[in-house]
Amino acid sequence: MPETYAQSNGGLSVQQQNMVKISALTAVGDLANLKKSLNEGLDTGLTVSEIKESLVHLYAYCGFPRSIRGLQTFMEVLDERKAKGINDRQGSEASVISNDGSKYERGKAILGELTKAKQDGPLTGYSAFAPAIDTFLKEHLFADIFERDVLTYAQRELITISVLSSIGGVEPMLRGHLTICLNVRLTPQQLTHFIAVIESTVGKEKANAAKTVLADVLKDRQQK
Repeated sequence: MPETYAQSNGGLSVQQQNMVKISALTAVGDLANLKKSLNEGLDTGLTVSEIKESLVHLYAYCGFPRSIRGLQTFMEVLDERKAKGINDRQGSEASVISNDGSKYERGKAILGELTKAKQDGPLTGYSAFAPAIDTFLKEHLFADIFERDVLTYAQRELITISVLSSIGGVEPMLRGHLTICLNVRLTPQQLTHFIAVIESTVGKEKANAAKTVLADVLKDRQQK
């Protein structure tokens, strides 16, 4: 179903579908099925660097333990493929970030670009309650991670919503990142297809919860 949808309705590419599956399965710790999806991802054109960067990126949303287990599983997959004589395309490694300006200001600028909202006001909500988390988010997540160039913003957001949909219980964050997906030119058709891939990967319950959030996001976007 997912591939047919992509071909007929402007949905996700096969590479994007596999990125969703890899991210979701890593987030829930389903390593057996993750191995299958890692192989499929390589077979359908994802590079070693793209998958590696995806597994690094998602630690910010589901933690080091899941990310590291994903990376270890990927290492096993690569060793097995190499033993079979399969030479996978490596892709480019991340460039060194040459910008030596304030990481906080760089992260704030990237966040503003993603959200299409000014970041100059006083801290509010959880950021005001615990300013340290605001610093960590801007300096590390949006500067150290999002500034890296192996993946595009759209790819990083696709990974992010895959993790958030799969772990569940984080609907406010999922709402924010689905909105960012639209800002970085992922289409409503692609996000609808995303829900179908989530359902086939981690189940109907998680998919339905994400579908409800997406419906609200799309409704809000139409009213603007």
